[in-house]
Amino acid sequence: MYENISNHMKRVRGITLKSLEKIPEDLADHIPNTYKNNIRWNFGHIIVVQEKLVFGVMNEKLQIPTTFIEYFKPGTSPNDWNGTPPSFNELAKELTLQIDRIDNYAPYHLDEALPTPFINSSKMQFDTFSETLLFSFYHEALHMETIKRIYRLVK
Repeated sequence: MYENISNHMKRVRGITLKSLEKIPEDLADHIPNTYKNNIRWNFGHIIVVQEKLVFGVMNEKLQIPTTFIEYFKPGTSPNDWNGTPPSFNELAKELTLQIDRIDNYAPYHLDEALPTPFINSSKMQFDTFSETLLFSFYHEALHMETIKRIYRLVK
């Protein structure tokens, strides 16, 4: 069963990585009037939330740079950034490494209950590892749609 999940995860992440390659980085930091964040933030946010939905909910150590969490966690905004955010190359590297880490971890935890139920910002409760893993693909797709919409406005 995990093979199907892994294949789907890799397809979703492949779409994300191709979009990252296609979008010129010089357009990554524009925030259209009707949006709170930019393209760079959305790519980084995908990484941070997937890390939390896979490893954080299982009380595992997050293996992404702490700067990613500072820049891209829920509730953050590029308007509040201090310093230089991660480049597209750094984002691509983490997007790729993360899939490998998940593939090495997930097959052994699919049926496990979370140490503590996870409730997201929409008040949805997740009780198992497989629930949060599968939800992370939906979350990634939502942010990919946002990236596409912002890109259409700023190009």
